[in-house]
Amino acid sequence: MDILEEEFEAITGFDKEIRSHSLPIWFESLVGIDWTLLHIAPVYYGFGVPHGDGSPTVVVPGFLGSDLYLYELHFWLSRIGYKSYLSNIGWNADCLDTLSDKLITTIKKAHKETGKKVHLIGHSLGGVLTRSAAVQHPDIVESVITLASPFRGVRGHPKVLEIKEKIRTRIFQKDDKTEFPHCYTGHCDCIAVRSLHDGLPADMKQTAIYTKSDGIVDWNNCLSRTKANNYEVTGTHVGLVYNFQVYKLIAERLVK
Repeated sequence: MDILEEEFEAITGFDKEIRSHSLPIWFESLVGIDWTLLHIAPVYYGFGVPHGDGSPTVVVPGFLGSDLYLYELHFWLSRIGYKSYLSNIGWNADCLDTLSDKLITTIKKAHKETGKKVHLIGHSLGGVLTRSAAVQHPDIVESVITLASPFRGVRGHPKVLEIKEKIRTRIFQKDDKTEFPHCYTGHCDCIAVRSLHDGLPADMKQTAIYTKSDGIVDWNNCLSRTKANNYEVTGTHVGLVYNFQVYKLIAERLVK
């Protein structure tokens, strides 16, 4: 077994602990380059990629984000032939179980309106939510695509983890969490977090897209157990939702 294989084997389990990790967060300032390159790429206009058959897709925002910053991806999916839905989870800075319930409501709506299984596309923490929802409702989920999502456990930049702790404090001030004292951690016993421990069904199609220049989370924790499902691109963590390489991969993986 070579060094890379050993590193991969070491991160396949779900790590309950949230760990600080030194990352090049300054690189995220280059997100504008990702956006610019997307808008001059043929893929953005539907050229050179397979088109959809009207199947439903749901796009899910990452930590501290809302559906607003996913409009580019949302409308692009509609342009290439999918029935695209926004997540409607609101601001992604709340109890994961609460967010998961909102997402599942949207998934059920998409399935009911189209009569087809749903493709889920989640960015960062949104990808963690999509995997949790897919485990809970595998009968209506066709596939899961994650973009820089730390579903093997969170190893993030210290500044990001500081904000995470403030959100956790806010959750406990807002809600009675005596039933789940470990809310917003990997140790929580809620359905959403327990589902992450279970992992996706073996027969469910999944795609994990990551960048080694990620300045927010450790890319090693964004990898699937099955190496064939992992796709590396160049770019920033935030910019993966505006990355022309990512759009091309999404189009290809949705039809395979």
